[in-house]
Amino acid sequence: MAADNEIIVQSVLALDEVASRILNTYPDSRVFAFHGSMGAGKTTLIKSLCKQLGVDATVSSPTFTIINEYVAEDGIYIYHFDFYRLKSAREAFDTGAADYLSGGGYCFIEWPEVAPEILPDGTIHISILPGSGESERLILIGHSIAASAD
Repeated sequence: MAADNEIIVQSVLALDEVASRILNTYPDSRVFAFHGSMGAGKTTLIKSLCKQLGVDATVSSPTFTIINEYVAEDGIYIYHFDFYRLKSAREAFDTGAADYLSGGGYCFIEWPEVAPEILPDGTIHISILPGSGESERLILIGHSIAASAD
């Protein structure tokens, strides 16, 4: 994936601005796949995205529930997936993820590497990498075509 955008984040305080930029850059996109190591900041960025979309509920990692559901202020549904505990794409299909991904709501997916074939064409991939400082992160954002299921 080639990055459409590269953003250097110096602090977690800048994530609301980054989230706003992502949503404004990809206003018609609904599926976002978040890549990064454990503790990179995937859930923290998703919290900021949900905040920008007007979610009032507490946003948390769905590590054990696999999917958390929120409602944006305009009534659009937001589905936050964490595939970390899944072992295969079959398990992702069994959760009903494919139905959510084609349902028109926002879908934020952590650990999409587990089931790349489930991602639709046009998924926005966001990679979070360590920066030069302890709290600095490099966020790479790219628009790509989903992996084929063969």
